[in-house]
Amino acid sequence: MLSNHLQAGGIETAILDNGPGKGVRVAWINTGSGLRYKVVLDRAMDIADAFFNQHCISWISHAGVTPPNPAAMFGMEWLKSFGGGLMFTCGLSHTGDTESDEYGDRGIHGNLTNQPAEVVSVIQPDPLHDQPEMSLTGLIKESSAFGPHYLLKRTISSTLGEAVIRVHDEITNRGNEPAPHMILYHCNFGWPLADEGTSIFWDGKWQSGGREMDDRIFRKGGTFKTCPGVLDAHKGGDEAVAFIDINPDKKGICICGLNNPKLDLGVELRFRKDQLPWLINWQHWGKNEYVTGLEPGTHPPIGQAKAREDGTLIFIEPGETRMYDLEIELKFPFT
Repeated sequence: MLSNHLQAGGIETAILDNGPGKGVRVAWINTGSGLRYKVVLDRAMDIADAFFNQHCISWISHAGVTPPNPAAMFGMEWLKSFGGGLMFTCGLSHTGDTESDEYGDRGIHGNLTNQPAEVVSVIQPDPLHDQPEMSLTGLIKESSAFGPHYLLKRTISSTLGEAVIRVHDEITNRGNEPAPHMILYHCNFGWPLADEGTSIFWDGKWQSGGREMDDRIFRKGGTFKTCPGVLDAHKGGDEAVAFIDINPDKKGICICGLNNPKLDLGVELRFRKDQLPWLINWQHWGKNEYVTGLEPGTHPPIGQAKAREDGTLIFIEPGETRMYDLEIELKFPFT
């Protein structure tokens, strides 16, 4: 009965032709399970919009999808092109605030997301031949003359009939010197999934990020695992952050997510403790800017300088490859 795989699901590439994102390459992936999501090819293959049936899952900033911004590597410029989205990758050499030291100047969260991908593979599902897998693979370079030279090979895949996104990253140092390395997967959830009464789940030792607002929200006995209503205190740039040394299960897998009992809908993130030992919970409950982030990473967002100072900064040797895996699953009903 099926004449075209797109009746069941698949991948469609396109170029946005209007608004701030005009000219940006994207790929829509439809899993045929109710989950569909948009990969922004010109922004390191990060994931912007994501929907499950009629419900939006991701948080989209006021800016939305924008072209790569070369100036984002300086000062606070990164925020002007921060589109939010289901997954916004920070790194590859720095995650954290702006900083400057003898090793250079670094803007917020590094510059990976402002690098376009070279698409090298699009594999469509073929239900007629019992091949339900679909995948999109691209190469993203973060490089400068005289180094460092990073090559990210990113594969995003799904299976027909399953509400799961799989991200597999391979990061190789193509330079001739050890390259400093930090990465953070900034996964952002907004309304209607994140709503008053939605629960946030993770397990592990945690600490406040240390600022006044962090301490106010993330305090012993606090209700920070339940999304509150809109907070006037979070207008503008106010926010709260916690650093979590997340506990893995017996297989070394860490699990976190959100559960909205009103929608009977939840999302679960899964990643490996030996790859991504830290989880960050970002909370910003502002009016018309209501979002929480669950962010697996190699480090808390302390910056390259602090990681170098405390001895936790990773160095990738010339020719060495590091791998990372992240799964995002939508559950309806949530169990």
